[in-house]
Amino acid sequence: MRLTGRRHDRNGRGKDADTQAESVTAVTASDTSAGATIPTTHGVAMSAADPASADAAGPTVPATTAVEPGVIPHSPATAPTIAPPAVPDFLDLIAADPARLESVAFECLINRLADARVASVMHVLGWPDDAPCFAVAGRPPRSVAAAATLERLRGAARDLGGTLAIAGIHDGVAAIVVAMQAAATGEVACTTMAAAFADDSPIALGPVRHGVGGAVATLHAALHTMTAAPALAVGVPAAVTSSPTVIRADDALPERALLGDADARRELVDVVYASLTESGPDDPTLGTVSTFLFSGGSLEITAKTLGVHPNTVRYRLKRAADTTGWDATDPREAYVLRTAIALGRMTVA
Repeated sequence: MRLTGRRHDRNGRGKDADTQAESVTAVTASDTSAGATIPTTHGVAMSAADPASADAAGPTVPATTAVEPGVIPHSPATAPTIAPPAVPDFLDLIAADPARLESVAFECLINRLADARVASVMHVLGWPDDAPCFAVAGRPPRSVAAAATLERLRGAARDLGGTLAIAGIHDGVAAIVVAMQAAATGEVACTTMAAAFADDSPIALGPVRHGVGGAVATLHAALHTMTAAPALAVGVPAAVTSSPTVIRADDALPERALLGDADARRELVDVVYASLTESGPDDPTLGTVSTFLFSGGSLEITAKTLGVHPNTVRYRLKRAADTTGWDATDPREAYVLRTAIALGRMTVA
């Protein structure tokens, strides 16, 4: 019986290796006389008439890739390297199209980025540090391209002396952040830019803020005001007034706070609520306003609850209106005060 397998000698060399070497160097007489060419595993032709060359070849190595005659393969150490394709630099893209830098700045503000990198981008656009600015937002006319609407907004700002402006489109709303220069103020800008917006859409005016962080705050205040506009139900139909209704973001503080506007929450807590408590815990202003609001605006119920005369309640409510700028006897302003008190109490709890 013949056993299959490899037998190893004392040197560790298998019989198969000897057999393989013999098969490489063995050449029949007929092949030698015919001058046959024996391909080796390295892909280099070897003449059978030169048995010495076969002996010099030594043990064969399993073939990897075929090499054409006359071509010397490269080793991994000497193989030529192929450079990756050149990628355009970010600054090169901006230099090729300066308008793209404004788009980059607008997207940074939309994404609430206000770090040193964004400040550098705005510096390139000419904005100084801590520049006072405001935002105007509205829906573009359906028959006008978005790019044309933005150019009209920039042109209106330039007509007022506002050379620094960043405009863009977000969620179908056209918005522009303008630095306060010359006659470029919020109310005047809204009047000048009204023609660029749709007649059946309100215009939102953001508050005046400063620097890059202020540009982020006023832009989002204007955009949140546009979102809150249906809940405000303010103004007269455009068909009657022949111009869009302007909504100040400061008049939409509760709705903006509900939409997650951090700037509106700070305004309600740090300004409105704080003004009701600035005289200390013994000041009855906060208690009077709160009791009046939660009693449905009744002077009698408030006076009875607090154990004071109704005229005392009137005096305290008037003083609160002078201090905060919000009148608790007005339904709309009472809503602002109630929201401010609720947020303030949750913040200090």
